[in-house]
Amino acid sequence: MEQTLLAAALAVVAAAGLAAAVLLARQRRLTAELRDQNAVLAAGVELRDKELRHLAAVRLPELMDSLHNPGMRVAGPLHDLTRKAPAYGQSLQTVMDLFAGSADQVRARADQSAKSTLRAMMRAVQSLANEQQLAISTMQDRHDDPEVLDGLLRIDHMNAQLGRRAQATAVLCGSWPGQQRSASSMTDVVRGATSRIRDYLRVNLEGPVNVAVTSRAVEPVVLTLAELLDNAARHSRPDTAVEVNFRTAHNGVAITIDDAGVAMDAEELQRAAELLSGEASVDVHRLGDPPRVGFAVAGVLAARYGFTVSVDSRSPYGGVRAIVFVPSALLTDVPDDPRARPAASGGGAERARAAAAPDAPSTEHGLPKRSRVAVADRAPEPDEPDTADAPAPAAWAEPVRPARETAAGLGAWQRGTRSGRAGTPPAGTPVPPPGVEGKDLRP
Repeated sequence: MEQTLLAAALAVVAAAGLAAAVLLARQRRLTAELRDQNAVLAAGVELRDKELRHLAAVRLPELMDSLHNPGMRVAGPLHDLTRKAPAYGQSLQTVMDLFAGSADQVRARADQSAKSTLRAMMRAVQSLANEQQLAISTMQDRHDDPEVLDGLLRIDHMNAQLGRRAQATAVLCGSWPGQQRSASSMTDVVRGATSRIRDYLRVNLEGPVNVAVTSRAVEPVVLTLAELLDNAARHSRPDTAVEVNFRTAHNGVAITIDDAGVAMDAEELQRAAELLSGEASVDVHRLGDPPRVGFAVAGVLAARYGFTVSVDSRSPYGGVRAIVFVPSALLTDVPDDPRARPAASGGGAERARAAAAPDAPSTEHGLPKRSRVAVADRAPEPDEPDTADAPAPAAWAEPVRPARETAAGLGAWQRGTRSGRAGTPPAGTPVPPPGVEGKDLRP
């Protein structure tokens, strides 16, 4: 009996031990599974924490920088979220997209606001420059002293440069380039552009071409050439020349500008090509400090008026070769009316170069001196008596014409130049619709 009970007890103990072993094994398995799950969850939390820190510290700042530098690469996630956490990865990408969209909208609004402000300011500057130009021209008509004229011509030249800067900024902000101009010969267009830069004496024009630019394209081409010439002069040694040549093609005329400065590297060439294409809107906040608007303005005008500008070739002098190609649609015959010839001119520099004879006296600044004798010796006007057969005056005698008449003649010369600068369009010439140009007038 006792043995039976002992056997039963042992069986119970054995069963209990087996059950306990089974339960212990199951508990260990569950514990291991829970430990693995906790490890997975902990790794997931750590992954999310790392990705959030990476998002805030690296990805979003790089995304912000890429809005101002389109070629910049934005870092991706640290881990392969499509496999480890697809839903979380999609959420992070949604945050990136929302941030990029909001930042782009803010940037666009800021750029538009800046352009509107600059456009209004440049209109005011251009209006003041016009008034100043009128005052300078009036003083040039009134004064006959060579030293006074020298100073007035230099002021006139500086005013032309000021007007060009204001005009270029206004164009970059969406304004119209200026007044409608009469058709002008290609040579006059280049001379007009040359007169608006500081180092105009360094520009050499070679090989004139017997073709003219149509009325609507004169001012855009002049402004484009002025920006390119100024860029060429500023980025080359002051003792070197800037060469301008014409190349006639079957479908237009190419104006080449060669300088002896430093060539651009690959990155600069790519940036210049983007600006000169005129395909994308120019962000005024990305033009540098101080702003470099030359290529941007040329690209805007080229895209708007149908000509092309490129700087992807090298100058034979080691610098940059800029090419402005004017298609046949923007070309016409050279106007016969002599009053239309100086339509593209501007600034005292061009008037000084046009008025100065090869052996004419000049000031220390390279500007011509007006001489009463020189004016007196000029050809008589149609309404003046012919004095060709009159005896020559003695060396100590007074000039043939009194000072007042001399000043009047020089004043007529100035008024003629101003008339050409104003460039009144011929009858029937279309003008841009109201609201586009406003009062954005080139001095």
